[in-house]
Amino acid sequence: MMKFDEILEDYLGAFGLHQKRLYLLMCTPALFCALQLMSPVFTLDIPRHRCALPGVSNDTYAVQGPDHELLLNATIPWKTEKGVSVRDSCLIYKDDASGGQNRTTQECSAWVYDNSVFKNTVVTEFNMVCGTRGLLSLAESIQFAGLLFGSLVFGIISDLYGRKTSVLVAVVLHLGTGIGIALAPNYLVFVIIRFFNGAASITLFISPFVYVMEIVGPSKRTYAGVIIQFFWCFGIFLVGCLAYFIRDWHHLQLTITVPVAVLLGLYWAVPESPRWLLSVGREREAEKILRIAADVNGVTLPQKLFDKDTLDDGPKAKVTEMFTSRVLLFRSLIIFFNWFVVAVVFYGLVHNIGTLVGDIFLNFTIGNVMETASYVFVLLLLDRVGRKLLHCGSMFMGGIACICVIFPVTYGGQEHEWITVTLSMVGRFAISGAFAIVYVFAAELFPTVVRNSGIGVSSLSGRIGLIIAPYIAELGALVDGDISNALPLIVLGVLALVAGILALWLPETRDRKLPETVEDAKVFSKNTERFYHLDHSYDTMVQHDNPIFHRD
Repeated sequence: MMKFDEILEDYLGAFGLHQKRLYLLMCTPALFCALQLMSPVFTLDIPRHRCALPGVSNDTYAVQGPDHELLLNATIPWKTEKGVSVRDSCLIYKDDASGGQNRTTQECSAWVYDNSVFKNTVVTEFNMVCGTRGLLSLAESIQFAGLLFGSLVFGIISDLYGRKTSVLVAVVLHLGTGIGIALAPNYLVFVIIRFFNGAASITLFISPFVYVMEIVGPSKRTYAGVIIQFFWCFGIFLVGCLAYFIRDWHHLQLTITVPVAVLLGLYWAVPESPRWLLSVGREREAEKILRIAADVNGVTLPQKLFDKDTLDDGPKAKVTEMFTSRVLLFRSLIIFFNWFVVAVVFYGLVHNIGTLVGDIFLNFTIGNVMETASYVFVLLLLDRVGRKLLHCGSMFMGGIACICVIFPVTYGGQEHEWITVTLSMVGRFAISGAFAIVYVFAAELFPTVVRNSGIGVSSLSGRIGLIIAPYIAELGALVDGDISNALPLIVLGVLALVAGILALWLPETRDRKLPETVEDAKVFSKNTERFYHLDHSYDTMVQHDNPIFHRD
């Protein structure tokens, strides 16, 4: 009797009209995932700030006049930043002006903020600056911990109750927590709600991704798995556009959240995944859905579709068997580390947008263009150049671009800051490509018997990277001087180079017979048999999410 994929390829159609309709509908949640996960670039932006003048109720960041400026000079110390004298952001004079040049300073507990770009942000509302700036990194890490929690919990929900059910539960949670974030009365409530919002948001990518990979044939899964990224890209372009016109973070948060209610319509518009229905013994429902799809596609299915072997994927093994030999252990650790690094560097570059010179909206849009172009680049070259060369080249390009930031920062003045922006964008282009490539590359390196669990552990490595990433992005706050802006990028660059160098020890997988067993994997690098295969990696990893921002 036929395997499920044979039904899709030989009878129903690998990507017929019915699947295209469902694909379009189920890719839409990825747009809302991007809106929510990328909005912190704006809602958590740190505007320019300084200590508030004691006893002055109408104090503003902008100088109001000569009297206001005299009061500022008598109260706020100056410092040199990038060769320019600016008022200190966190210190205030402790004594009066009679102390002369020997006046002492102290940290303040109240600030005024520059509202020329944003009317307000979460940072200005909860005063997450200076001594309490660590709260910002903590808030980001807590949301990324929510992503990890959501991947695990909603993965279980998806397997027990269905892909469609998982999506709908995530939509309701996303809607409730998204509104709750906008109304949070204090920092503690804010981070708790963001934890659960992160869990729901990533599920709006994971579960639909699993669903669309299950309804298309193996020959179309590579393209289906990459094209869904463009819905993500549309979402990040949209959030930048909305943030440009909506400068109040409460209103922006509500604007990107409330429209997710339209996804409740998926309850009526989309059937459950027939592959999942078949896996839990609901054969009659699965067959009914497939026959409806056949009518839409204009094809005829055999009278008898299923038997006990239809979803038999062969023998299974534990991922720990990949650690039973030196070569497999080394290879697995390289994969895990590369996944960790691409997640860290991707987030770090996105987070760094707000610290770059120039307009934040323009920089954000340029970064989005670079990310979108990178996915097109990968889609065109992945099967032509090969996984290893393209991945290592992307990591080297991203790493070198980030490290080179030290030169315009150290030897150039403000007139050369455009070089820093350019290098950051080159890094964004390269690491976005590496993020897309490592998913396919890793899936093809793990043997079939442990591929699902291997991708699961790799994805977990990426989630851990995201939790750590906010602290790397804030390394600049630990040092003074011009190097503060370059330090996070330098660290990210070194990580990318190390990961790229280690990946050189991985074998190429393009046009090669993929390993089926652990023993096959041990000799895989020596195997020279080549053939043009269907994308087995996507065929066996549909239980796991795509790492793109997540994006992991």
